[in-house]
Amino acid sequence: MRGARTRRRRNPRFAALCLLLIFAAVGAAVWLWAGRGLPGEGVEVPDYVQADLLTVNPWSRPGTPLEKIDGIVIHYVGNPGTTAKANRNYFESLSSGETETYASSHFIVGLEGEVIQCIPLTEIAYASNIRNEDTVAIEVCHPDETGAFSPAAYQQVVELTAWLCRTFDLDPDTDVIRHYDVTEKLCPLYYVEHPDAWDAFRADVAAEMERQTEVS
Repeated sequence: MRGARTRRRRNPRFAALCLLLIFAAVGAAVWLWAGRGLPGEGVEVPDYVQADLLTVNPWSRPGTPLEKIDGIVIHYVGNPGTTAKANRNYFESLSSGETETYASSHFIVGLEGEVIQCIPLTEIAYASNIRNEDTVAIEVCHPDETGAFSPAAYQQVVELTAWLCRTFDLDPDTDVIRHYDVTEKLCPLYYVEHPDAWDAFRADVAAEMERQTEVS
């Protein structure tokens, strides 16, 4: 019939080969992704960090992989005069589910500069709302209701933040943020109410990064 199209026969071998190539490409992509591992995998924390990990539970340590680290979020504990250990134990107590509260942090810096690690760097913490999935959280103890960090705590959180920035190739000017910058919660209180102090903190982190680079 005039104008009719001649149907071409498909080669089943060619179609099978195409499918095989597609499956191979997808498999290779998955293999490459899996081979990359998590950004915090195999990272050894500094000697001044004491690991006291929370038990895996739905409320404070869900065990969800932290697949990327794009920032560091600074918090304050909100309980004047409490220790790093007391705040770590509070996070652990949430595992019972009685209060139905979700909360935790990767690190807690104490009044005397002690540092407790609660969550591995390969897992998320329940600290920074929509930024839980791509940030490391640091809670800092403070001596009074102003929320200002003690000198020892301040120096240690500067050192810890600088180490994290160097380890994960982060810029303190853009990648170190306050909880306030995520949700507008007044946390860490003193550094929300005193933006100049926050700017000075990030400048101190940058200076500490240079110092660590020089001595490494």
